[in-house]
Amino acid sequence: MRTADFHYALPPELIAQDPAAERDQSRLLVLHRRDGRLEHRSFRELPAYLRPGDALVLNNSRVIPARLRARKSDGGGQVELLLLAENGANDWWCLARPAKRLRPNSRLRLLADGRPTEFEATVLEKNAEGHCRLRFASPTNLLEHLNRLGEAPLPPYITRTAGTAVAQDRERYQTVFAQPPGSVAAPTAGLHFTHPLLDEVRARGARVCFVTLHVGLGTFAPVRTANLEDHRMHEERFELDAATAATLDETRRAGGRIIAVGTTTVRVLETAARAHRGLLAATGGRTRIFIYPPFEFQVVGGLVTNFHLPESTLLMLVSAFASPGESHGREWVLAAYRQAVRERYRFYSYGDAMLLL
Repeated sequence: MRTADFHYALPPELIAQDPAAERDQSRLLVLHRRDGRLEHRSFRELPAYLRPGDALVLNNSRVIPARLRARKSDGGGQVELLLLAENGANDWWCLARPAKRLRPNSRLRLLADGRPTEFEATVLEKNAEGHCRLRFASPTNLLEHLNRLGEAPLPPYITRTAGTAVAQDRERYQTVFAQPPGSVAAPTAGLHFTHPLLDEVRARGARVCFVTLHVGLGTFAPVRTANLEDHRMHEERFELDAATAATLDETRRAGGRIIAVGTTTVRVLETAARAHRGLLAATGGRTRIFIYPPFEFQVVGGLVTNFHLPESTLLMLVSAFASPGESHGREWVLAAYRQAVRERYRFYSYGDAMLLL
């Protein structure tokens, strides 16, 4: 298939800039995969679609304050950094802006509230994509200082004046169940959930469990190839622990559905299934799995997800899930998106949600 097959038009005013007053006040567009039927609901109604014996699976990765400000040590201009992947303690691949004048051995002084700090970084190398590998001079791990140095790594379509990310962003751009730190973008489908809503899910007889995928470039990097087959996903770290694997295996044996919250959760579960010939067992490591139509899903029976950017790998995954093993799911999803535009749904990270069953 072609990347352009996943394009759609979106009025800019529907790109959500701010979180809802309450996490579960979003709207929910329900797509029934059996016949393409749509329903318009409130996100608070999500538990009504779950059955006793189902399992709701969420990504519990914690977003780190991955956006840093720096100044070139030779008196040059300011540089914005986004931490991407940790090679080791104080050794990171980063997106830098502007990156053109950064060369190996260039030095940067990190800033906090616009003022120089004791932290310096040296450019070790640059790769073919223009990403910089930086070594941070620190007697302790840089991760321990990010709350002072860093900002919430909001995506570029959420507009904030440089260096003025609001306090609400740091709190809201994080799920209420976040645990292990490591993501440089939020697993946004999970942002809608509150603890009371999860309690209601449990009260209906469904189980709630967690996997981890640390969101990085594999999730949000744009597709730059004309044909999907030529796109290469970046690696992302994930873990499915033994307790969750056992719960999900029991759910499947009893005839329950596994409902994934977010495309990152889908990628963990389908990666794990392929590593164990369709079974679920404790699995961890790195995944490059790229899901696009047609794709046969081995584990996931339902999906909660946000509305995604045109021509993104996330939209391709949702299209594949709308019609497993076939290609017409793309038409159903794009038709649902057009309906969402007409009904003025909010799009992207802080936007509304879809449920595919």
